[in-house]
Amino acid sequence: MATKRKAISTSGKRPQAAPKKAAPKKAAPKKAAPKPKKDAPKKAARPRKTQAAAPGTDDRVRELALAIAAAGLDGKALNVEIIDVRGKVDYSDYVVVMSGRSDRQVNALGRNIEDELKAKHGARCLGIEGMPQGSWLLMDYGDVVVHIFHEDTRGYYDLETLWMDAARVPVEP
Repeated sequence: MATKRKAISTSGKRPQAAPKKAAPKKAAPKKAAPKPKKDAPKKAARPRKTQAAAPGTDDRVRELALAIAAAGLDGKALNVEIIDVRGKVDYSDYVVVMSGRSDRQVNALGRNIEDELKAKHGARCLGIEGMPQGSWLLMDYGDVVVHIFHEDTRGYYDLETLWMDAARVPVEP
């Protein structure tokens, strides 16, 4: 009976196996040639449909902006400005900018404006951003966008110069 023995090298290392051969590569499938483009007639740009504003809508939006400014002044907001951006941007008619002295006051101004407008005017805020931080609060009322800044943050971003050429609506303290 013959037994097979493993070869032991004298260096104490295991013998290395021969390197494996790589599998032969398969030929890549041939791509079809691109089809020539047909000269399709270009579509004419459709004119944008604009809805006629309901009578008194501009007055209602202006009153909403004034109510937001008044609610801010009730909460001791600083430097309240209403900027008329109608015809300059398509996302809003008015931008209301105000400041608070601390992050707590900024958050309190936001809550006060939201509560007061809901109770007195039935206006619901569509979205609020920046509430926990309190350095810059953004409130969206559709046609009116509200920015409530901490004093230092307002000076840094200086939004008012962005709308330098826009009309201002007077705010009575």
